[in-house]
Amino acid sequence: MRVAIIGCGLIGRKRLCSLGSKDQLIIAADPNLERAESLVASVSGAIATANWQDALARADVDAVLVATTNQWLAPVSLAAIQAGKHVLVEKPAARNLCEIKQVMAADENSDVCVQVGFNHRYHPAFQKAREIVDSGALGPLYFIRGRYGHGGRLGYEREWRADREISGGGELLDQGVHLIDLASWFLGPFAHIEGFAHTYFWNMPVEDNGFLLLRTLQHQVAHLHASCTEWKNLFSFEIYGRDGKLHVEGLGGSYGVERLHFYKMLPQMGPPETIIWEFPGEDLSWKREFAAFTEFIECGHTSQSGLAQAEAALQVVEEVYRKAR
Repeated sequence: MRVAIIGCGLIGRKRLCSLGSKDQLIIAADPNLERAESLVASVSGAIATANWQDALARADVDAVLVATTNQWLAPVSLAAIQAGKHVLVEKPAARNLCEIKQVMAADENSDVCVQVGFNHRYHPAFQKAREIVDSGALGPLYFIRGRYGHGGRLGYEREWRADREISGGGELLDQGVHLIDLASWFLGPFAHIEGFAHTYFWNMPVEDNGFLLLRTLQHQVAHLHASCTEWKNLFSFEIYGRDGKLHVEGLGGSYGVERLHFYKMLPQMGPPETIIWEFPGEDLSWKREFAAFTEFIECGHTSQSGLAQAEAALQVVEEVYRKAR
């Protein structure tokens, strides 16, 4: 795969590290040319540019990895699709439903693969949880409880995530969409959306906390909370079924060691049979996600975490924002 990376910040670097041994970075683009040059410095033959359109004009680019700030995610993805390039775009893929619908319309008339960067699906704990749920070991699923948060940092209220014009929203669009995507991955689409978004601590025009109560047509519920006033970084995602419970906690690094707990109900009930898997070490979700992206392209399949999934997450966020207004 010959790729272009557009947006050369932290996530752009993660995307570079996620490439397989046979993949090749051709060009990197960032309005801060020094940042693009820094990204390609260790890649033989790759060039840097301050103009992202240069990357789309290259005939030797097969796929574009869009790792920009939110206001550019949809425009760059749209242009890349129109240029006939496969696209891996970071979540939330757009600032709002209007933007993503334009990208989806272009994608419907194209032969390219578009995947959205919901890398949490590719964490080993979630891959194992998916395997257990698919095996039927949990029985019918009842509800999900998820929490995801960090504590910000000095000056957080002056960063791009705090500027609604750039970000499109606050914590619900940042970490919240990961929780929404994971919940819908296990429970399916949500027909009823309730929630509350509020700014408690940070002096900024976007929310620092989002609370969601989502329900499917089968009355399965997802109770989710995304926060940037968590102070101690936290990730916790619990899946409850008739015959047991799964609990994913930690994502590595400052979120703690990634673990999956399987609590299996016994016929006599009481304390459950408990199995715990630990996944220490490097976060390989980015590599697994890119490998899945290339597999979808090679097999001609639709990505399992594509624009439709991003649209569903944005629908939830936009409905909560609408009610808040």
